[in-house]
Order: sequence, then C-alpha cells, then structure tokens
Amino acid sequence: MLEMCRRDQWRVDDLDWTQRLRPMSADHEVAIVQYFTDMAGIELLAGALFEEQRRRVKDPTLRQIFATFVADEKRHSEAAARLARFYDVRKLREYRQSPALQRFFPHFLRAISLLSDDVANEYILGGELILDVALLRSIDDYVADEMSAQAMRLINRDESRHIAIDYHMAEYYQSSEYAAAVSARRTPVRQRAMAWWTMTNVLFHAKPFFQDVFFEPMERLDPQGARLKEAFRRMELVMAKRGRSGPPFARFMAAMKNLYNRPIAGRIFGGLASRIVGVDARFMERLASDAEWARAAGLTFDELAQEALAAKSSRAMPGARLKN
Repeated sequence: MLEMCRRDQWRVDDLDWTQRLRPMSADHEVAIVQYFTDMAGIELLAGALFEEQRRRVKDPTLRQIFATFVADEKRHSEAAARLARFYDVRKLREYRQSPALQRFFPHFLRAISLLSDDVANEYILGGELILDVALLRSIDDYVADEMSAQAMRLINRDESRHIAIDYHMAEYYQSSEYAAAVSARRTPVRQRAMAWWTMTNVLFHAKPFFQDVFFEPMERLDPQGARLKEAFRRMELVMAKRGRSGPPFARFMAAMKNLYNRPIAGRIFGGLASRIVGVDARFMERLASDAEWARAAGLTFDELAQEALAAKSSRAMPGARLKN
C-alpha cells in the first residue's frame, strides 16, 4: 500500500486546464462553483483527520501512509479550489465556503485531538463513504465535462486507497489489542470531561454542517437519494460486522441509530437521536435488510472494503448523468 501511495502521487498542474467548457446556464454555473468551493474545505477537513491519525499510530509504515493521505487531501483541496475558479466564467457572485463548515471545523479539530483514537476513524470512514459513493460522483455527473472527469478520476483513485485503509483501521479499533491498550491508559477525569464537552460542541454543529455541504447539494444532484442511501447502507454493514462490540464512539453512534429504529422509543426520542448524529431522518432508518446484516457479519473488513470500492465505481446506480 505504501508503495502504491508513493507511486500514484500527482500534481494539480498535471491536469489539462486548457480544455473548453461546455455551455451551461447561469444557475448551473453558480451551483458548480459553490460545490467545488465547499469541496475545497471538506478536503482540508479530511486532511486534518488523517494528520491526527498519522500523529497517533505507532506503526511506522502506517504513519508514512497517513502522511501521503494528508498530502492527497491538500492536493484535492487545491484542485477543487482551482476547479471553482475554472468554472467561474461569468463571475455571477462572490463565493465563500459554507459558514456551517467554517463553524464546525475548529470544534472538530479540537475534539479529535482530545478524544480517543477511534473517533477520527469513525468520522473519516463515514465522511469518505458519503464523499466517494455519493457526492463526488454526483458532482461529476452534474458538471458532465472532461475537465471535471479528468480531475475526479485522479481524486477517486486516491480516495480508493483511503477507504481501504479506513476499513483496515476500523478492524484494528475492533481488536482486543486496541481494547487492551485503551484499558491500560489512565486519562484524568478533568481531561475526559473537557473532551466530551468539546464533542458536545461538535455534535451541535454537525447537523448544519452535514446539511449544508452534503445533504442540501445532494437534493439537487441525487433527488431520489439513491447514492446517499448506498453510502449510509455501507456504514450500516460495518455496524453489522461489529455486532455488539467495537470502540466506544462507534457503539454510541450505533446506539443512536438503534434508538431511532425502535417502534416506541423511536417515536419519542428519534428526533433527538437524529439531531445528535447530525443526519436527516431518512438516513437514520435501517437501510440494509436482515439478510444483508447477516451476510456482512460473516465478511472480513477487507471484503467489506472491496464491496464499498465496487459500489463507488459502479455506474449502474440510479442518478447517473444528470441533465442541465
């Protein structure tokens, strides 16, 4: 994997920026430029998550892999910012990154530096499934030209490596080795209290962040929600693999989803559970069948990763090639 990470590095200037744009409406142009503007910030957030993982892991090879991922995300951010300028042909308005993203970012960075190792991985795994299975593919379909396609091919190649390692780390945080390491730590009560207070701020800002940069754009890009549902179904299958075990934050998020889906408790507390997790109610519903849950429980994390990668590259999913 490390050799692949080093071999597949690329530069933003490797893209052919001389290509001509296809004709598009003003509304289409504004939407595209805003999507790429927000994508530049999202990629920096992902880079911060990988930097935190690089800082914490003990294995020297993993540390080097995560360093390449940080470089990848910085490059993706640069590419997205340049794509925003490329498509901003008529200068129809001034573009800024989502205010919800800007509010979320500092609370999130502080939280992941204080909380246990697995929190960063939970967010990066879920975030990259949403980004790769749903958002990036849908933006590319919406733009529908070779400039975007060229950039997205390279970005998605990088993201495939990221997802493979995300699942690998999810398996590690499931292991008895990690559980023993956590049990051996002695974290002062005051530090734990500060960490969870910071996490409360993250959860408070998470819903507007997710709504602004993921869910609202996808209402236009994928009106039926097929790709977003597929991303959340993939997260469910990781829950199925874990069963009742797993690191504390993963169990907490699974408990919120289970609460939402209980017939009586869900009606009373489902809205609160959805607000805490930060996602729309339709994605809190159970999306995988009982048969899929049972099958996922018997797969390895690597097999789950391979299936997720196949899902993100499939062109058969509803929503391909949206029209202007």
